Amino acid sequence: MTENPAPYPLLLDAAPRPSGSRGLWLVKWLLLVPHLVVLLFLAIAFLLVTVVAFFAILFTARYPRGMFDFNVGVLRWGWRVTYYGYGVLGTDRYPPFTLADVPDYPAHLTVAYPERLSRGLIFVKWLLAVPHLLVLSVFVGGALWVGDTSGAQDAWEGGTNSVGLIALLVLISAVALLFTGRYPRSVYDFVLGMNRWEQRVAAYTLLMTDTYPPLRLDQGGVDPGRQPARPDPRAPSAAPVAFPPGAPPAPTG
Repeated sequence: MTENPAPYPLLLDAAPRPSGSRGLWLVKWLLLVPHLVVLLFLAIAFLLVTVVAFFAILFTARYPRGMFDFNVGVLRWGWRVTYYGYGVLGTDRYPPFTLADVPDYPAHLTVAYPERLSRGLIFVKWLLAVPHLLVLSVFVGGALWVGDTSGAQDAWEGGTNSVGLIALLVLISAVALLFTGRYPRSVYDFVLGMNRWEQRVAAYTLLMTDTYPPLRLDQGGVDPGRQPARPDPRAPSAAPVAFPPGAPPAPTG
């Protein structure tokens, strides 16, 4: 028996920064301009692909694989920009210009491809997600929306610009970086958990999975879906093995 929850189809991971520049975050808004320009056009394409995918699911119960991979790539690109920028400030390594996963970059996002999707759910996912949207309105601030806190995917986001919990905690971390050169680990884990929650809801409402997002804050850089199952302490422990007299000791390696 295990205690681990079932992994969600969207996995979001990040490696915490060991150390970094104290003041680079002051100019990241300028350094990110090329990415934001590209992401603006990618967001438009993302919206158009999602509309086409809606009808594909309606008539075939399938999300065309090429379209799915493209949209996952856009989410992945946006997550890397968020992680570098003011959605986390988690790294000083500049994000790559690619839809593909970059194994040695500290931020990763994957979504398991669904072989079949419900035709009926595509009409009501936005309604089913209302409890999550209420929570996310606290995380990201303003009205209700889902998406990427970098602001690069405004084609499918909405709401006002009031400060949310993510922005407040990232600001606190930025001040800590400026004076100490360190990102408070507890704040980092909490910010990662909120971003993970946000991206799970995005994948669900944007028709990429039928698995309802858990109403749960999974903190830390490693997605629990990638972690090995932990033993359930309620499960009976294995009985010790008795060796007959004269038998060699059990190997230790």
